[in-house]
Amino acid sequence: MSKLRQTAERAVQLAQAAGAGAATANAFESREVSVTWRDGKLDKVADATAVGVAVELYVDGRYASVSTSDLRHEALVAFVTEAVSMTRAIAADPFRALPDPLLYAGQSAADLAIDDATYESVTATHRLEIAKELEDAARGVPGAERILSVTTSCSDSRIASHRVHSDGFSGEKCGTSFWLAAEVSVLDADGRRPEDSAYAGSRRRSALPDAAAVGREATQRTLSRLGASKGPSAVLPMVLDHRVGGRLLGHLLAPLHGAPLQQQRSFLQGRLGQQIGSPLLDFADDPLVPGGFGSRHFDGEGMAARRFPLLEQGVLRNPYLDSYYARKLGLPPTTARMSNLAWSLGNHGRDALIASLARGVLVTGLLGGNSNATTGDFSLGVQGFAIEGGRIGAPLAEMNIAGNHLTFWQHLAAVGSDPYPYSAMRTPTLLFDDVQFAGT
Repeated sequence: MSKLRQTAERAVQLAQAAGAGAATANAFESREVSVTWRDGKLDKVADATAVGVAVELYVDGRYASVSTSDLRHEALVAFVTEAVSMTRAIAADPFRALPDPLLYAGQSAADLAIDDATYESVTATHRLEIAKELEDAARGVPGAERILSVTTSCSDSRIASHRVHSDGFSGEKCGTSFWLAAEVSVLDADGRRPEDSAYAGSRRRSALPDAAAVGREATQRTLSRLGASKGPSAVLPMVLDHRVGGRLLGHLLAPLHGAPLQQQRSFLQGRLGQQIGSPLLDFADDPLVPGGFGSRHFDGEGMAARRFPLLEQGVLRNPYLDSYYARKLGLPPTTARMSNLAWSLGNHGRDALIASLARGVLVTGLLGGNSNATTGDFSLGVQGFAIEGGRIGAPLAEMNIAGNHLTFWQHLAAVGSDPYPYSAMRTPTLLFDDVQFAGT
């Protein structure tokens, strides 16, 4: 039996001995390491480890969630005993209870490929060499004489946990991640200092792309911003690059969770089964994607991870609900938190979608702005490039798009074939018709 499982089981036993009717415990340990290299020298090294146990208590119809990093037996006994006593002072909540144990059943045994067994072999020297390689590549691009500064980083993490419930659930998780990043700033002819970046990540170190390619991309992206200007206000087609599409989609999905739905602070309230987007808006939540950043065998309540539809041909099918908000809303629980998105993809990538347009805007960055989860209204700053005759043209900056999600997503005209690999949202390039751009 692992030490994490022993800790979780002990915490649950202590909670029940102290008078809790039910309890859960999630014992965890993590390590996160990063090396930052700036302009030819080491800038920062961070190496953080954490251990602890998070305990959920159900006491006489009352609920509390507490955590501690002091796992000594005497300290844990005192901590859990006092937490149970304090829980009795909280107002009762009839909706708080463990999930139905039937929801634990059917857990997949598939290898999700999210834990790299070679993690411990990564050395400080290796991380430093990668960070240097990123900068060398960034400074080796034609036009690099305009560079003002380059900051690169190499980082990785490993998180392991074991979850135990007093009603019999027991499950272990372990996952790693590895990231490379480079950020470059340059000097424009008018004195402005545009900057951009590139990054890549993977659950397994062997799946990372070449560090030099990431460094070169950062400089190329930044140099492409030279001479950017504000375009004219117009209603135009928009090609949304797959790297940034997840942010806009995140604003659409944020109100699709239990709290805003139950508290009537969501523009999606009461819209299950209704058309809220184009028939091309079609994706599911899929926690069983091999190597996915959101992949898992069970969720934060121990419920077996299952794929379920979110939008089918633009029709809203399911919200994100844990067992608590599912009870309050009278709906079946799904899961509280997004895993990976699995899109119904199109047949063409970004270049082909651009080539299909006589005129439009390629958006490669979303900057600032806001999105109102209650009304669906949004306004976001954008940067990118003009599209003229099916080709990428002059760089654009300091422009805005605005609208309401309930009408905006109806204008989705094409979905790319290129899901973004470095995000759990895996958003492909998206083409929208009739987007209002505010510029000069």
